Amino acid sequence: MVSQKVMIKNPTGLHLRPAGILCKEAMRFKSVITFVFRQNTANAKSVLSVLGACVKCGDEIEFICDGEDEEIALKTLITAIENGLGE
Repeated sequence: MVSQKVMIKNPTGLHLRPAGILCKEAMRFKSVITFVFRQNTANAKSVLSVLGACVKCGDEIEFICDGEDEEIALKTLITAIENGLGE
């Protein structure tokens, strides 16, 4: 299991479009991928779970990846967020 914290830079947070991009990236991997925000855990492979977390600009989330491709999954998701998730 690996984990890393990252700050959300998108001006509107994780609304539908960036949440969809995040989920699409997460679904490429076999690992279980979740993130923790305000003591709640969200499934990074579920758009509804990501949207339900209500993550805003400037919020910090912690990704947790567990599985055979956990290292590359974590690196890919952190990079996607740091690059603005398509925005």
